[in-house]
Amino acid sequence: MSDKKTVKVKLVKSIAGTRESHRATVRGLGLRKLNSEATLEDTPSVRGMINKVSYLVKVL
Repeated sequence: MSDKKTVKVKLVKSIAGTRESHRATVRGLGLRKLNSEATLEDTPSVRGMINKVSYLVKVL
C-alpha cells in the first residue's frame, strides 16, 4: 500500500447553501463535518472531485 500515492483533504468551508451536487461530492470524498479530514488515493477521479469543490476544501 505504501507505493500508492495519496492526497489528504480537509473541509474548510461549510456546505450549507451549496449546490446539492457539490454536497454529494463532499460526502463522496468522505468529509462530514467542518474541519474533517480524509486521506484518499490520488486518482484522476478523486482529483476531479477535489477540483469541483475546491472552494470548500483544502489539500493538505
